[in-house]
Formats: sequence, C-alpha cells, structure tokens
Amino acid sequence: MSLSFLFRTVTRDVAKVSIRQHAQSLHTGCQLLAAEKALLMKLRKTTGYTFINCKKALEKFDNDIAQAESWLNEQAQKEGWTKANKLEGRKAKEGLIGLFVGDKAAVMVEVNCETDFVARNEKFQQLVKDVAFATLAHHQNIRQSKTGYVKSVLAGEELSKLSVAEGASLADQVALTIGRLGENMSVRRAVTVAVPAEWNIGSYVHGGVSGQTEVVMGRYGALVVFQGGKEGEQEVLGRKLGQHIVGEAPVSLGNMDDLPCGESETRLLPQTFLLDPSRTVAQFLLGQQARVLDFVRFQCGEAASEEAK
Repeated sequence: MSLSFLFRTVTRDVAKVSIRQHAQSLHTGCQLLAAEKALLMKLRKTTGYTFINCKKALEKFDNDIAQAESWLNEQAQKEGWTKANKLEGRKAKEGLIGLFVGDKAAVMVEVNCETDFVARNEKFQQLVKDVAFATLAHHQNIRQSKTGYVKSVLAGEELSKLSVAEGASLADQVALTIGRLGENMSVRRAVTVAVPAEWNIGSYVHGGVSGQTEVVMGRYGALVVFQGGKEGEQEVLGRKLGQHIVGEAPVSLGNMDDLPCGESETRLLPQTFLLDPSRTVAQFLLGQQARVLDFVRFQCGEAASEEAK
C-alpha cells in the first residue's frame, strides 16, 4: 500500500467524521433553538409581555420559565406603580361592571379604565374577576359574624387594600395591569349581598362581554333581592326584575300600594313594568306572588350623583 493511497484514505475518513459531527451539531442546535422558541412563545402567551422582554427574562434565568415569569411580573408591577403615579390625573370613565352570583351570595363591582379598547382586553377583564372574588371573600369573612340579610358596600380606597393571590393587594394588581396595558385604571366600587335560605338573588348585565361565564361583565348591572315567586321560576323572575332595574334606573324601592306619579317616577314598585307596560312593577310582583326587598344598579362611569342608593 502506497503512502499516497493511505493518506487519501485517512483524509477521506476524517472528512466523513467531520461532516457527520457538523450535521449532528446543526441538528442539536436546531433542536435547542426550537425548544427555546417554544419556551418564548409559551411565556409570551402566558404573560402577554413583549417578545423582547420575554427573551430577556429567559436569558436572565437560563430558560427557567417560572423564574422568568415571576421576574417579568415584578418588573411590570414596578413599572405599573410608576405609570399609575404619572397617569393618576387622567380620567378613567370606561371599563366594566362585573357580577357574580354564588350560593345565596352575590357581588357586583365596577372597574374603570380610559378606553373601551382596553376594557375588551383579557388582562383588564382578569382584573375585574380579581376584584369580584377578593370582594366576595372579604364579605364572607364579615358574614360569618352575622345572620339574616347581609349587605356591604365598599369604595375604591377600601377595595384597594383587599388581598388577592399570594398576599398581594388589589392596588398591586391594578398597578400590574396598568404596567401591562398602559392606561390609567381604578377600582371604583363594589357591593355584596348574602341572603337567608328562603330569599333569592336576581341579576342582570347589559352590554355583556362575550365568552364570560364565571363573572358576567358589561356596561350596566343590577342585583335584586326578593322573596317568593312561582316554584322553579325564580331565576327567570330575578332576571326580568334585573332587566327592568337596568332599563328604568329606579333610585328607591317605594311601597306596594304607591300610586305612579308619571314618567319621572323613580321608585321601583310604582314604575311601569318594562316587560309589560300594562302593569306596574308592584302589580307584576303580585301576579308572581313575590316581593322585592332590595336592589342595586351600577352603570359604568356614571356620576356620583346618579348612583342608586
């Protein structure tokens, strides 16, 4: 065997090994890139932050997605507090009413933002849910020491102090959402009611957000507390009463024997019933063998003087 033949053979074998190793290296690199891209996409979908920030977080924590998400939230909350302070004077009259009815208890909240565009954002709607459930949890603590009908009303400052997951306050959650969406926001008000076993809670939301089931959201909302009603028809009755309250905006209850005082009637019971103009609300209730005990109506962005008592 000549030296030249041996040299060519060795050179060819080395080249094959080199090519194979290079191909394996490229394949491994592609796999790593695909895995990193999948992590990036997952973090982006979970948090809603920009690709640049998600990539920065993953690089910072060596692709540990849990640490990356936690860090992103911390940064957004810090940024949100800064933005919240800067945006504090800007008007926030848009937003949503959120309403949840549970087992003999219900909560209705109003959360505001600057534009209808942000009100339709999933992150803002999650904030509305957080406010609703934090308020309900607070109300359940109050309810433990009371019996009968329990109603509590909370304004913005009181609501901001309530706790959400992992000990954070609602104020922190608002700041986090401001950091994500860049608009001024505020938690304006909330009402919770809890009723005895023989009472019922009706509800209605108008201008609803599609796809919401657990906490129903819209521009207008009403809760109505009532007794009686035909067996098996209480839910429908409660919704009809809620529709009337949203549509006709009564500000007080009135009495069953009150006489209507014309088109400017603001008492619920003497008002012409929205779904049957031939009768008053009181006459409709008599036919249903029911009695309204209390109600609350929220309209998103309404002036304080317009709020129902």
